[in-house]
Amino acid sequence: MPKYIVKMQSIEKAFGGNKVLHGVDFCLQKGSVHALLGENGTGKTTLMNILGGVVPCDKGEIYINGRKAVINSPSDAEEYNIAFIHQEIMLVNDLRIYENLFLGNELKHGVTINKKAMINKAKNILNNMGIDLDPTALTSTLTTSYKQIVEIASALLKKAKIIIMDEPTASLNPTEIERIFMIMETLQTKGVSFVFISHKLNEVLRICDHFTVMRDGKVVISDRLTSDIDEHQLASYMVGAELSFYSAYSPRTVGNKILETRNLSYKKDFANINITLHKSEIIGVTGLLGDGRSELFSTIYGCNSEYEGEIIVNGQKENITSTVIAKNLGISYLPNNRKEKGIIKDLSISKNMSISILDKLKRLLIIDRKAELFSNQDFIRKLNIKLHNLNNSILSLSGGNQQKVILAKTLSSKPNILILDNPTQGVDIAAKFEIYNIIVKLAESGVGIVILSNEPQEILSLCDRIYVMYQGKIRKEFNRDEASQKKIMIIATGGAL
Repeated sequence: MPKYIVKMQSIEKAFGGNKVLHGVDFCLQKGSVHALLGENGTGKTTLMNILGGVVPCDKGEIYINGRKAVINSPSDAEEYNIAFIHQEIMLVNDLRIYENLFLGNELKHGVTINKKAMINKAKNILNNMGIDLDPTALTSTLTTSYKQIVEIASALLKKAKIIIMDEPTASLNPTEIERIFMIMETLQTKGVSFVFISHKLNEVLRICDHFTVMRDGKVVISDRLTSDIDEHQLASYMVGAELSFYSAYSPRTVGNKILETRNLSYKKDFANINITLHKSEIIGVTGLLGDGRSELFSTIYGCNSEYEGEIIVNGQKENITSTVIAKNLGISYLPNNRKEKGIIKDLSISKNMSISILDKLKRLLIIDRKAELFSNQDFIRKLNIKLHNLNNSILSLSGGNQQKVILAKTLSSKPNILILDNPTQGVDIAAKFEIYNIIVKLAESGVGIVILSNEPQEILSLCDRIYVMYQGKIRKEFNRDEASQKKIMIIATGGAL
């Protein structure tokens, strides 16, 4: 039996005149969880898109179990027992779990769909994974982690022995991440191999046994043991230089109160919320997914008009029933779901970046293209956005660079109150520090900033004060000096200090 279940040799790929892979070699051992690491735009996802049949390679060879493979489509990859679980959930919310599991591969009894057989088979595969889910439940009722589990189950139903996971934990809380990892470890003992793409280096060291690092479309470290390395060394390999882990926090003189809520409530999402934000202050709001924080701040941004309680901006009670009103009050909001709420897929990178300020770019009735280009280039420089051409589709960018474009759009209106919901989701470690520094500089310039994050470490590295939510309510407020990851997690899970 060959040592490697997958062996990719001298893989090259270009899109137009932009060469993204330069003779890349990659190997995966049977039963391994292998981390594929690198900054955004280094070619990781492109390499796995080639293995998963999403795009063909221009040059190079692929061997599966020692035999040369021809993979030009996802169905080809499926023939080689390869499954690709993408960063964005690919399930259909309006279908039931078993229907998603068998979508496109329905079981039939004669000419009719064999619903009973599909339900039973779905139940068996979920039971074998140690998951208690009703296969007839609507997919829309599932949390993000359970949707990930359904995607893994779908891969196993197709007899996948090689599963590619691209940023699978980006939207999960620590409890949900552990649930996914336990399933991966169970499958690993049964000979299933994983390629794990992630920017969360602590998770890489927790779940992966081998790692490969890419930089600028090339492999710089190949098939090394994670037991031989730490987070600091991994980060240095990724950026190509020594990288100091540090808190981005810097003390600031905090000004007047610019935002306050009094007993703010909305349906069953959150109740009796009382928070404050001052000029030049950075506050963090954290908890578990489903705690109501995103719904709370989308309400403050004008997305939920039928709220109860008060929103006070700069000392004045405001009736914020639309995003237009919020913007006019100097509030800007970066949403947490890039695919559904952030990017406009049919528009170019340039238009996605400047759409929030088109009214300011007008000269009479015509957009001033020079002013638009100047604004775009300013944010490309500030946020280090990697792109080939501003007029290309937003979908031509990696997930992390899409995130930076959305951040540029959010900042372009020059807000006084900035709400950032998971601002570094899908962003590599070097870019994460860049964004942290931008946030701190904005606060130093007088902007009041709210950071919503699943990651306590991110909150602790930036914020002056921290609110922890649980089941739609503020459970605890910490000053930064008294907060810790342990304390935050105890409160976020319903415990008491």
